[in-house]
Amino acid sequence: MNFSLPYKKISSLLELIKFSHTIFSFPFAIMSAFIAAGGMPTLRQLLLIAGALAMARSAAMSFNRIVDVDYDIKNPRTAYRVELQKKIGKKNVWIFTLVCTGLFILFAGLLSRLALYMSPLAILIIFGYSFTKRFTNLSHFVLGLALALSPVGAWIGIQGRFGITPFLLAFAVVLWTAGFDIIYACQDIEHDKKLDLYSLPKKSGFDGHWYSPVFYIFYGLTVVYRSQILRPGDYLFDRRMPRRCFAFL
Repeated sequence: MNFSLPYKKISSLLELIKFSHTIFSFPFAIMSAFIAAGGMPTLRQLLLIAGALAMARSAAMSFNRIVDVDYDIKNPRTAYRVELQKKIGKKNVWIFTLVCTGLFILFAGLLSRLALYMSPLAILIIFGYSFTKRFTNLSHFVLGLALALSPVGAWIGIQGRFGITPFLLAFAVVLWTAGFDIIYACQDIEHDKKLDLYSLPKKSGFDGHWYSPVFYIFYGLTVVYRSQILRPGDYLFDRRMPRRCFAFL
């Protein structure tokens, strides 16, 4: 049996969705899991969280490649994605997307009932991001929201309920993601103008790099603030908090 063709398709698929970048999605989710557990989560919980995160990201990335094909082909930076899809086959990309979506829901359900109930909303957000550049300059923040689901999801997976703590982490993720995505979007200003797509760098009329440091500053402050309240039961606001933050800096 010739295994070279399936191997090439799998390799092309992993390249299409940049699967190796999945590792960058883990830190905040794992951090949230440890805080929610008040220490070390079980190996089962960690594996399910990692699996759910990997499947959600893979489904979102493959869906994005499918719906953005008409835009990607016209952008020299992203035209290779269309060539990869041709090698893989559009039907296979759709099957991969649906399988990853199903596995994400399964892993969420194995973590907690609330995680299962919230999984359709997560899918709606991560799939919905792919359409936002068509109508809003705030797509960078929608991407941030999609990635910010990871600490919230991990928390719900461990505790089976909502809490304020993961939303602080999520806020940091939104700012961090928006910051680097704005820098990334500076590469596509001319492309966005030609295809009437939306982004903050395009709207600003120049490279837009000044936006990102602002978001990174707030991101840093959020992380520092969060580092002072690592236990799930701590109060969100404390009179001593400003002094503790500046002492930390």
